[in-house]
Amino acid sequence: MTATTIGPTDSLTDVVGISVGHHHRLDDNATLGTGSATGCTVILAPAGVVAGVDVRGGGPGTRETDLLDPSHSVQQVNAVLLTGGSAYGLAAADGVMRWLEEHGHGIAMGAPGQVVPIVPGAVIFDLPVGDWTIRPDSDFGFLAADRASKECATGTVGAGVGARAGAIKGGVGTASVMIADGPAQGTTVSALIVANPVGSVFDPRTGLPWGVGSDGAESFGLRLPVPSELDAANAVAAKGTVLNTTIGVVATDAALTKAGCRRVAVAGHDGLARAIRPAHSPLDGDTIFALATGTHVPEFEIAVPAAFPADLPVLDAVCAAAAQVVERAIVKAILDATSVAGIPSYRDLFPSAFV
Repeated sequence: MTATTIGPTDSLTDVVGISVGHHHRLDDNATLGTGSATGCTVILAPAGVVAGVDVRGGGPGTRETDLLDPSHSVQQVNAVLLTGGSAYGLAAADGVMRWLEEHGHGIAMGAPGQVVPIVPGAVIFDLPVGDWTIRPDSDFGFLAADRASKECATGTVGAGVGARAGAIKGGVGTASVMIADGPAQGTTVSALIVANPVGSVFDPRTGLPWGVGSDGAESFGLRLPVPSELDAANAVAAKGTVLNTTIGVVATDAALTKAGCRRVAVAGHDGLARAIRPAHSPLDGDTIFALATGTHVPEFEIAVPAAFPADLPVLDAVCAAAAQVVERAIVKAILDATSVAGIPSYRDLFPSAFV
């Protein structure tokens, strides 16, 4: 197994050239049905990065995913939108495009300044949290893009404000690793996930998040909670909605093709399935994008048979790391989330689990 180490900030922006911006509206007194409790998150790569996508859930809400098919012509994207608001929230992508156009980023298609920014996106269903009619619009997307930076806030922010993970509060989580050996040595792989699944994110027998299985509970500062907390948590009613969804982005500084990015997105879903049970249900629209900046050059090459792509050894290592960072990002989304509209957070339910 390829060895990895945690990235410098353990966040998506450990991949150089990637920045993250959030914008949301959250009222302190929001309830299930009143007030504001929604937002969006923009992953910005203005100069353009190679991208792919894999959609596994049965009820996706997406934009520009067909463009990411490896056989299609456009090779790069300028941003990815992750948003609340269900299909209505896709309007936020218009604001991201507006910001990119004003800054001259996109495919040059005419006279100077005439560009077409490429902004794929995906949504979560959060409409019952807060007022149904309050959802991200173009201004949300513009403001999120305008606030993009290397800082990567997590928990109840951006697209995670109205997120629910099974019976408890969901949110935004992020993680990164650097590959420590092998043909991809020195390559960074990171993820940012918005966790809003219908499935459970913690083991009802122990109270620990499902996603601690690979790295161990202690790596997240967790221990087994006391039995009384577990009993109370298992009694919390499920959210009772037929629309849910976990969405996110995996990024790497490896030089990958669109087909390679598609394979990384596929691998990212392995991490999703480790941390959420069940995953990829007909009630979810689980979608993962993958971005490759190509800024890291491997120290050495491994010869592969002519029938295989030359980057196969690097791609294999990046895929393994993709599953790892997605799994960890989902756990961090749950641990960092705070209660909204009476939806209890993991910290509310399991205070004794934190070392």
